[in-house]
Amino acid sequence: MKNSVLFQVLALVMLTAPSAFSSTEVARVNDKVITLEEVNARLVEASRGNPVGAPGKKQILEDLIKREAAVQEAKRMKLDQDPSVQDRLANVLYLSLIEKKLGGEFEKLSPTDAEAKVWYERNPEIRTSHIFIPLAPDANSDEESRASKNLSSIQSDIKAGRMSFAEAAQKFSEDPSAALGGDLDYRLKDRLDPTYFKAALKLGKVGDLSGPVRTPYGMHLIRLTGKHSWSEVDRSRVKRLVGEEKKQELVARYLNELRQRAKISTNEKAI
Repeated sequence: MKNSVLFQVLALVMLTAPSAFSSTEVARVNDKVITLEEVNARLVEASRGNPVGAPGKKQILEDLIKREAAVQEAKRMKLDQDPSVQDRLANVLYLSLIEKKLGGEFEKLSPTDAEAKVWYERNPEIRTSHIFIPLAPDANSDEESRASKNLSSIQSDIKAGRMSFAEAAQKFSEDPSAALGGDLDYRLKDRLDPTYFKAALKLGKVGDLSGPVRTPYGMHLIRLTGKHSWSEVDRSRVKRLVGEEKKQELVARYLNELRQRAKISTNEKAI
């Protein structure tokens, strides 16, 4: 009889005692709560990337638990105070800010055929060949002068007909394209160094040869060997590049606004 009464009392206590978890809590890692909302959000995220093979909620929860345990251990070791970690965190915050503030505007960008065509007329897909002498970005003036004189001499030989451009490239160019006579095939603006691309466009007509051109990679002689018309180019790629440039313009405008609002001091003498 006493045992029966004791059992009833224990049962009543268990039924009326508050749960160790709230209705939205699914786990605790030390004193950090993981909620059902977090699990569901990760599930949606995983389903977007792989709707067929997305993990189940139990697996997602297990991953969140391990991640949280690792984050807590990193903080215990004070890794969050490490300058390299703080720099990476700053990059994450920077990209997150851009996405938060401009993501909606990015989605609205949809260049038309007319816009893409206007852009393409200024930035056509070109085919070039080059003869290349590598130089470090911080090469001194003597090194640059020697490379420039070497290329000018090669240029003179080509113009005088003493050797063809392809022969000169095979003999003198220090680039993998040398085996192909310096040929880089057709490329849009995004696949060429900006200085190189600008110099190639200045050549005007197919067959023209530049003088020595300095880029961050070294010194080049450039020959323009082809130019695609609007009807020949992959228009989807052109539209993508136009969209990317528009994004860059939005970002630049936003960052300039932030700069104007910030209190900034510089010490240019130290540079």
